Amino acid sequence: MPETLTVPASVELAVVERSGFVESRHAGAAVVLDPDGVVALSLGDVEAPILPRSSMKPLQALGCATAGAVLEGEHLALSTASHAGTDRHVAVVRDILDRAGLSESDLRCPPAWPGDTATRDEIVRELGQPERIRMNCSGKHATMLLACSVNGWDTATYLDPAHPLQVHIREVIERLTGAKIATTAIDGCGAPVYAMSLSALARATHRVGTSSERSPFALHRTAGALVRAVRENPWAIDGPGRQDTIAIERLGVFAKGGAEGIMIMVAPNGATVALKMLDGSGRAATAVAISLLQRVGALSPAEAAQTLTQLPLTITGGGQDVGLIRPTV
Repeated sequence: MPETLTVPASVELAVVERSGFVESRHAGAAVVLDPDGVVALSLGDVEAPILPRSSMKPLQALGCATAGAVLEGEHLALSTASHAGTDRHVAVVRDILDRAGLSESDLRCPPAWPGDTATRDEIVRELGQPERIRMNCSGKHATMLLACSVNGWDTATYLDPAHPLQVHIREVIERLTGAKIATTAIDGCGAPVYAMSLSALARATHRVGTSSERSPFALHRTAGALVRAVRENPWAIDGPGRQDTIAIERLGVFAKGGAEGIMIMVAPNGATVALKMLDGSGRAATAVAISLLQRVGALSPAEAAQTLTQLPLTITGGGQDVGLIRPTV
């Protein structure tokens, strides 16, 4: 196995301050590409392999789309989402399954409670249980099933890395990253996730985020449609009051967080950031990505600062605000 990101190869990206005291530090690595895809800033070891987790979903969604799972608007946005499991999200996922001629029982993601607190509380009051369709990856899984249905591929084994769909997705990812996949792992939802460097993830994200719907290449036309769908439906990719949705709504970026402290973000001008928090915490990842895009001039200081005030970065003590999670880059 190749050596992954290490402590000596990381840099400080954010701190947690409580009453003026630095209580914790978040270290990691990050790379920023300019609008032309050239490295503008590199922090830490950006060539060490990482698992992109849910930040790989846009690439998986494009794999499904180019395999025939044709979706538009909120349905396309849900295909790349880590959604909060609200009734609105679930309705769209059910619609994707209906198009495939399948049902919730065909999903192979694990049952889960919705991430949205209000929705979860309502389900608990009604004595409900965790459901597969409420799992944050259900939109991706439903889209995978739609691709299988269109092609006549087996739907029971769609998560097997050797399944025709997963082979196609891997080939699309290799095309976008420009690198061969050497390591395959299993994500929390059960789907394959592929190790890659932050540099490779940034390259792929930049290609997706700057694609045009008028491109002569089908993959890039689809990527352009995906980015537009997410920007037009920021509620779909995450949920009310959640970090990806806030960043997209307020800054017009294309953003997708992933478990274990992964974040990708593309500014309206095409500047792109990919980062990994070494400790696996994502609480500062969105703020750091915004700060890095501001640092290279892709976002204005005023709009970045205003957006940071809307993110859940406040540290409390005794019911009062006493500190802040603060980017240091």
